[in-house]
Amino acid sequence: MTKLDGPDLDAAFAGLPDLGSRRLGGAVVDANDDFYADRAALVLPGPVQPRSEFGYRGKVYDGWETRRRREPGFDYAIIRLGIPGIVRGVVVDTAYFRGNYPPEISVQATALEDFPSPGDLAAAEWTTLVPRAAAKGDTANVYDVTDPHRWTHVKLIIHPDGGVARFRVHGQAVVDPRLLQGTIDLAAQEYGGSLIECSNRFFSSPANLLLPGPARSMGEGWETARRREGGNDWVVIRLAGAARLRDVVFDTSHFLGNAPAQVQVSGALTDPALEGPLDVQAWTPLVARRQVLPDTPHRFRIDPAAPEVTHLRVDIYPDGGFARLRAHGELTAAGHDTALRRWLDALPPAHLRQVLTDARLDAALVVAALRAGDRPLDWASEVLAAFAPR
Repeated sequence: MTKLDGPDLDAAFAGLPDLGSRRLGGAVVDANDDFYADRAALVLPGPVQPRSEFGYRGKVYDGWETRRRREPGFDYAIIRLGIPGIVRGVVVDTAYFRGNYPPEISVQATALEDFPSPGDLAAAEWTTLVPRAAAKGDTANVYDVTDPHRWTHVKLIIHPDGGVARFRVHGQAVVDPRLLQGTIDLAAQEYGGSLIECSNRFFSSPANLLLPGPARSMGEGWETARRREGGNDWVVIRLAGAARLRDVVFDTSHFLGNAPAQVQVSGALTDPALEGPLDVQAWTPLVARRQVLPDTPHRFRIDPAAPEVTHLRVDIYPDGGFARLRAHGELTAAGHDTALRRWLDALPPAHLRQVLTDARLDAALVVAALRAGDRPLDWASEVLAAFAPR
């Protein structure tokens, strides 16, 4: 795994996607104060930029900064995660905030249905992910998270005030299975697709291949170093679940003098929960090795008789880069069942109560699910049927 952007970190979670990134649909939806610097900067992608100018309200910063607090309390910003999921760690980056950083921080989370208003968020039940802890200025402050639940919103609290440049929420996507119906891009991060491993990431991250929308430049794709020995470069992607594919899009947009000469796409069916390198004895070719063009979105149809797969391997010959990978298809019944069980197991109690009640399930089933604290559960068939594909 490799991170999309930001500072180099040794933390184990740094290779997981930033679930709150603006690139993935994250946004700062509320803050009690952003007098000096706009709260929206917290979730912007890319490195923090130094600023030297002064504005009407003082020094300009690439980050979020509150006024000096003259009464007890704290300041906060609430981030809607672009991809709800299990948070494994957060980074509170105070780059360029030296005399005005918060000496302490804490982080809370909540999970709500639909599109909650600031009032809904204020009334929500919040769970502590990071207890009040020390922070340093001009530093990427790293905090591990052990809570196993799926969250939709995260609150960054600074004690008592100050400035933070970026707030990264690294974790694993847990997609609402009600969204995993019909033909979707099973490689997309928003549906749970993820990077497993690759041969080379010298110029840019292969995780970029799974970002939403078209790449705006070559820098938003994946590019390897120039290969001076035999062999070829490759990347392995885990799909949203066990699926049958209809087509694969191999997009070399913006790659002109460095596009691969050829590509091959293969699939494998294995444990969809595997996070590390795959021990796959044989990959089944889905797109036979063939020539490709620079600066071109190629769409390759997959034989309807092709086997179901959980992972894709894309081999490029001999090296180079491309902008995006799309894998359109449908989850199998088993794939959807796995995604559904994982989602139910990860829901915090208040959110679980809400979704089960909204599904008009018998009150006894709801009570039984809430009483069973350990996960995974052996979910009743009535519960599974309530969320089955229509």
